[in-house]
Amino acid sequence: MIHDAARPFLSVAVMDRLIAALEESEGAVPALPIVDSLSRCDSHFLRETVERSGLYRIQTPQAFRHEVIFDAHRRWNPAEPATDDARMAMAAGYDVAIVEGDERLAKFTFADDFIREIGQSAPMQDMRTGMGYDVHRLAVGEELWLCGLQIAHDKGLAGHSDADVALHALTDAVLGAAALGDIGDHFPPSDAQWKGASSDRFLAHAVQLASAQGFALCHLDVTIICEAPKIGPHKQGMRARVAEICGIAIDRVSIKATTTEKLGFTGRGEGIAAQAVATLIRGQTEQTA
Repeated sequence: MIHDAARPFLSVAVMDRLIAALEESEGAVPALPIVDSLSRCDSHFLRETVERSGLYRIQTPQAFRHEVIFDAHRRWNPAEPATDDARMAMAAGYDVAIVEGDERLAKFTFADDFIREIGQSAPMQDMRTGMGYDVHRLAVGEELWLCGLQIAHDKGLAGHSDADVALHALTDAVLGAAALGDIGDHFPPSDAQWKGASSDRFLAHAVQLASAQGFALCHLDVTIICEAPKIGPHKQGMRARVAEICGIAIDRVSIKATTTEKLGFTGRGEGIAAQAVATLIRGQTEQTA
C-alpha cells in the first residue's frame, strides 16, 4: 500500500476493501464518483460542459501486489511525469481496480482545508471525561478486594457489596463520563440483591451502559489512597483484571497508589479511598488505522 501523508484520516474499512480487491486484481485504488457538474472554462466564463459519468476522484492508499508495482517502477521512464503509482502500473500493462473510497480521505492541500477538516471531524471526536471517588472503612473480619483482586491483609473493607473501593470509583468515573448518573442510582445499597455482590459486575455494567450510548472506553486511571497494604506488588495484576472486566487492552489501564503521610482517616488506617478518571469517545463508527 502506497499512501499519501496529506490524507491522514485513513480507515481500516478502506484498507480491507483494497486487500480484498487484490484477490482478483493486480492493483486497486480507492475512488469516489464525481457528483459536481463539470465544465471547461475560458477565462472567467463557462464553455464546454464535461460529462461526469464514469469520472472518479482517485484517492490513496493505492494497493498492489509487490512484484507488480516493483516491475512498474523499474520499467517507468523517469523523464516522463507520473501522477500516481496506479498510472505507472497501468502503463506497464497491469489492471488496476477501484474500490469505494471515503470522504474522510480528502486531501489537505490549502490552508483552509485544515479548518474545514477539523470542523467536520469535531463530531467524530466527542470525547468525555468522568471522575469517580469512593471511600470504605477497614474492619477486622472482612475480605479486602481492590481492583477485582483479593489482597491478603489483617483487615478488609466493609460495605454493602464486596466494598472494592477502586472498582466503585472506576464505575462512577465511567458513568460520569457518559452522564448516566452514579453507582448508587444503578446499584442502591437499599437493594438486598447487591448484598456482598462482586464489584466487577458494577464496572462491567457501567461500561455496557456507556457502550449502548455509543461510547468507547479509551482509558482508565485510578489512584488508591492508603497506608497499607502495599499496592505496588499487585499493580500489574490489578491492571490485567480491570482490563479484563472492561474488555480493553491493559495499556489503557493505569493503577497508581499513594499515602497521606499518616494524615486523616487513611493515614490512621481507618479506611481506604480511591479516585478515578475515565475517558470515553463517541461518534467514530469505524476503527482508524
